Amino acid sequence: MGFANKFVASLRSSNLRDDAFHHGLDVIAAAALAGDLGALLCRVKYADVLVDSQSDGNSGNLVQLLRIWTAAVTAKGQARRWVRINSERDICTAQALYKRVAHASLAYWLDDRCKPCQGTGMSPTSLRDCTACTGTGKAEVECAGGFERERIKDMVSELAATVARHAERSRRRLR
Repeated sequence: MGFANKFVASLRSSNLRDDAFHHGLDVIAAAALAGDLGALLCRVKYADVLVDSQSDGNSGNLVQLLRIWTAAVTAKGQARRWVRINSERDICTAQALYKRVAHASLAYWLDDRCKPCQGTGMSPTSLRDCTACTGTGKAEVECAGGFERERIKDMVSELAATVARHAERSRRRLR
């Protein structure tokens, strides 16, 4: 069972006692103690947006994550020189690009399931592969151009790597 599955199972636990027979709180505590951007990402993806949840979660976490992620994407975009800055107009263009990439990459990372097949990879009307996702169950990144799409995919992989590092630090704390 991966760390994300253990985290979700702990959140859905009806008994968070910490004794010889109950260890549900251990995973949540390890995630909190390994705290960084990964902790907030896990909280938003797995805790605040639980499928079949009775509540909508804490929208403040998503707002905070979006603000932090936009700043991180801006810093990465500037360091990687996505836009050459020669004038005031270029600064405005760059800021708009960074914001679009941040919003799109976070939205895609939070929910990358193919909508027509609900992430199953099978066509809802027949027993064939879904034509929208070609059987992968993952939606395509949607945006206006190839340059922006590649930046979004790059930032999605950064998000996945951040969560993987966080999960590894959390797993080390569980030992």
